[in-house]
Amino acid sequence: MEFQVILLNVVYAVIGALLTIGFMLVGYWLFDKITHFNTSEQLAQGNVAVGIVVGSIFIGLGVAIGLVIGMGLN
Repeated sequence: MEFQVILLNVVYAVIGALLTIGFMLVGYWLFDKITHFNTSEQLAQGNVAVGIVVGSIFIGLGVAIGLVIGMGLN
């Protein structure tokens, strides 16, 4: 019984991690389409401001999705 609960939590965590990575990719893609510059090119050139914004998008999406997944585990 306890093993099944642990296994189910691991499965939820893996699915949640995959969903989070997917949402981060979508968020990055949307940011790249919304802005008038090429985000990847700006990051390669060392544009710190773009890096901070992209990092903030990743952190925000990670926290939001993490909270949803955490609430699902309870």
